[in-house]
Amino acid sequence: MNSTLRADLIATALRWEQRFGNAPSITSVLSEYDAAMLVGMSEDEYSQAMVGATTVQKGYDFNFNGERYQVKGNRPSGKPGSNVTWVPKATNYDWDHLIWILYDPSYRIVEAWQWDVSGYQNEFHEVERLSPEHHRQGKRLSPPR
Repeated sequence: MNSTLRADLIATALRWEQRFGNAPSITSVLSEYDAAMLVGMSEDEYSQAMVGATTVQKGYDFNFNGERYQVKGNRPSGKPGSNVTWVPKATNYDWDHLIWILYDPSYRIVEAWQWDVSGYQNEFHEVERLSPEHHRQGKRLSPPR
């Protein structure tokens, strides 16, 4: 998962943040790419799968081996008060697996967790506000802290 293009995107976003105070919104696209790599997709497979995709495609973010993946990601800026306490909730269940990724301020993966749709729906459908602790009840995809 050490793509030159990924590294260039992050370097540019961090330079922008340093210069102008806020990083460009790259967490969503980066988390989708990283999730694909975590589940075993190659960069070429991911590139092919994303041809024609849009940033607002309904239901899921990418398809791999016949399975649909929804991805959520969070990145604290590192500024005071930027700790991640809220995680976006899936608003539909038109996917097979959800992956949540937490980054550090430099966009390095701190942790990643996977849920299947039935487990996620059973656990969180009635929960109004999800936190990292909720997602940590799933299957860990990244190495332990």
